[in-house]
Amino acid sequence: MDLEEAFQVVGEFGRHQKRMITILVFLQIYMACQSMLIILVGAVPEYHVEHFTEGVDGDVTQHSVKFTEDVSSIVTEWYLIKHQAYKVNLAGSLFFAGVLIGNVLFGPLSDKIGRKPVFLTGLFFEVLFGYGTALAPSYELFAVSRLLVGLMNGGMSLVCFVLTQEYVGKSYWAMTGTLTNMTFAVGIALFGALGYYVRPWRNLATVANCPGLLIFLLCVNLPESPRWLYSRGHTKQAEDILQYFAVRNGKGRILVKLRRTVNTSTPDAASPGVFQLFTHPILRWRTVVLMYVWYACSLVYYGLTLNASEEKGNRYLSVAMYGLVELPAYPLCMYFINKQWAGRRKSMANFLAFAGVSCLLTMVVPVSGSLLSATSLALVGKLLVSAAFNIVYVYTSELYPTVIRNAGLGVCSMSCRVGGILAPFVPSLKSLHASMPFMVFCLSGISAGCLGLLLPETLNKPAAETLDELSSPTYQRILEPQVQLLEEKNLIDHNGADSD
Repeated sequence: MDLEEAFQVVGEFGRHQKRMITILVFLQIYMACQSMLIILVGAVPEYHVEHFTEGVDGDVTQHSVKFTEDVSSIVTEWYLIKHQAYKVNLAGSLFFAGVLIGNVLFGPLSDKIGRKPVFLTGLFFEVLFGYGTALAPSYELFAVSRLLVGLMNGGMSLVCFVLTQEYVGKSYWAMTGTLTNMTFAVGIALFGALGYYVRPWRNLATVANCPGLLIFLLCVNLPESPRWLYSRGHTKQAEDILQYFAVRNGKGRILVKLRRTVNTSTPDAASPGVFQLFTHPILRWRTVVLMYVWYACSLVYYGLTLNASEEKGNRYLSVAMYGLVELPAYPLCMYFINKQWAGRRKSMANFLAFAGVSCLLTMVVPVSGSLLSATSLALVGKLLVSAAFNIVYVYTSELYPTVIRNAGLGVCSMSCRVGGILAPFVPSLKSLHASMPFMVFCLSGISAGCLGLLLPETLNKPAAETLDELSSPTYQRILEPQVQLLEEKNLIDHNGADSD
């Protein structure tokens, strides 16, 4: 039997898989706290500078900074104001720079040595460096700790998402992916509430880091991905894990015999590398388009979220609202992506385009004071881009074969983190013009939505396990006609060049 048939026999989403997915999904709360940490620990309270003179002739001028709000943050501890203010945004960008490096280093590594060792190593060191953030005696060590936390986060967060997909049958991928992203949104809201009750920034960083330690202990006994084992030729181990799933799902001892594929006949066969994402005639165009879509999603998503710290009023409520507003997005996108007339491609493109339009409209309405205000439209934009971000995670995992899925997701996530690195600085463009940040978000969303229409639809289409399957005529025939012609042309041109 093939892999999908085996999952149908042992249980596509049985009670044991539900327990494993629950652990991985709750990890998103910890990751949300780490991603949003700088919003509250880097809060800039109201302050004024007092000037007074000293000396016999009154020729020595002294300055004294007085914070008028009772706020504990790295700003108040290390006086990151005026010409030092950039260091707050820099710390946020360093986290996402670390995530980018982690994606580059650990994403492809998990395709070669396995999902579980990379995931557990990254999570362990992220928790370790997270405590380093809380104990940092200076800004420099704080910034380095954020870089290292981001690096480990990039090493394990993507693998965590892939595991939620690969532990279950393909028909449940959209659901597990949506649950993962929805819990991240809940984590943002919970972080806002946590910040309200835990005001000292070092205590907040410590408490926000503790769930990671608990989740790590729960994840130690998780099995390796049976899909990864199968794609690497470890058929016997994949069969053993699937049989274990059957027992734990209450189906008894079921004999699972997987069909060997051409690429997995040798257990030590070389795994496809990152370069094949750009040299393979089909994957090349998918990767380029997806990289831009991921970049735009990240820039708009994190830019709008970090913009909450720039707004006047209760910063804790603002952070919570920017998390809670995402929740309606997930049932909404689940409805659309499973409809034949919408699917993954059209839904993602439309959500991105409408998010851009929503940001455009913020420039022509009052900032606040009515139901139709710039703030409410920004929240609508956050809802729409959250739906698009959720879809692109699920969609990308379906567009790449198993043997190169994590490498593909890693490269796309690397592009995504470029958007994350730039996002903390976008709200500061208000100093040029009040509408500049939203103009950036508008152009990014609309352009990414248009480019997304160039990708093939994957709804109710089988997932390729190997590159040979992806290039096979049978697999090409199941694509949509206009995309099929483009990708078949790429294959013909590529094969023609090889023959020459």
